[in-house]
Amino acid sequence: MRCELGRGGIKVRKREGDGATPRGRWTILSGMTKLCGLRSGLKLASISPDDGWCDATDHRLYNRVVRLPFESSHERLWRDDRLYDVVIVLDHNTRPRLRGGGSAVFFHLSHDDSRPTAGCIAIRLEDMRKLLPHLAAGSSITVHGGVG
Repeated sequence: MRCELGRGGIKVRKREGDGATPRGRWTILSGMTKLCGLRSGLKLASISPDDGWCDATDHRLYNRVVRLPFESSHERLWRDDRLYDVVIVLDHNTRPRLRGGGSAVFFHLSHDDSRPTAGCIAIRLEDMRKLLPHLAAGSSITVHGGVG
């Protein structure tokens, strides 16, 4: 399956906002969706319009799901561009959580024009539908290559 990676390439030392996809083996922690009727080996929580993800490096909820409205910097999980219609949360920068080490590194849906992500891993919806039944919490995704 073709996938899209970050516009900043693949990096060993990911930093907040660098646009890079982190190199390594990332365990699937959870999944979320706006879509109904998906077959999945992974339990998928429903995304609601008040779901967000904290990307404020100085906040105690950095790199965690938050409820909107939220006072610090965050990303909306309910999007109009359909990228987050399916979101798989990876364990990048979760334990330990390093401030500025990168947040919201997800496995999600790609743009129709296959442009790079902001640091995530993305595939087409058709491919995600094929892959989801084979995923479970604890499955992993490996990103090879890159520098720095």
